[in-house]
Amino acid sequence: MSPLVLASTSPFRRALLEKLALSFECAAPQADETPLPGESAHLLVQRLAYDKARSLAAQYPAHLIIGSDQVCVLNGNITGKPHTEENAHAQLRAASGQRITFYTGLCVLNSQTQQTETVCEPFHVHFRSLSEEEIRAYVALEQPLNCAGSFKSEGAGILLFEKLEGNDPNALVGLPLIALNALLLRHGMNALLHAGK
Repeated sequence: MSPLVLASTSPFRRALLEKLALSFECAAPQADETPLPGESAHLLVQRLAYDKARSLAAQYPAHLIIGSDQVCVLNGNITGKPHTEENAHAQLRAASGQRITFYTGLCVLNSQTQQTETVCEPFHVHFRSLSEEEIRAYVALEQPLNCAGSFKSEGAGILLFEKLEGNDPNALVGLPLIALNALLLRHGMNALLHAGK
């Protein structure tokens, strides 16, 4: 079995991958995250997931490298991380009463054979109508300044929603484990048979 590498420094992605009880290491990828002119959200995240995995291939020459990237789309526009409380308030105001879509790109690259498998996993979040007081209280509580969409669904962010819609709730946090398992199987790795080893 080729050893696994997660091309990410995200503690959230690491925690998700740890659910599978597989042995892996994490490494910081290099990728220019600037969208190409006219590039759609789903193509952007697939390209960046591939670029992140590919950037570690020389460093890890006989590994299965997992790359992932995510964007949030609201009213047809890609929404990034807010970085400031003011921007987080604005993002949540815009999302109030709306459906937003998260696109998570996922790539598994076999650095020895150069075989790659890449997918895009969409996930829809239906926000309830939020008051200004609720928005300010939420941002003060969780400080979601480094989260696309300005919320943490694994925390109190769940209180902002009417419903969630998608194949895998892990996709919303940044690493769709059902899709990842399918890609690992295509590379000949049965995660269930390697768990805990």
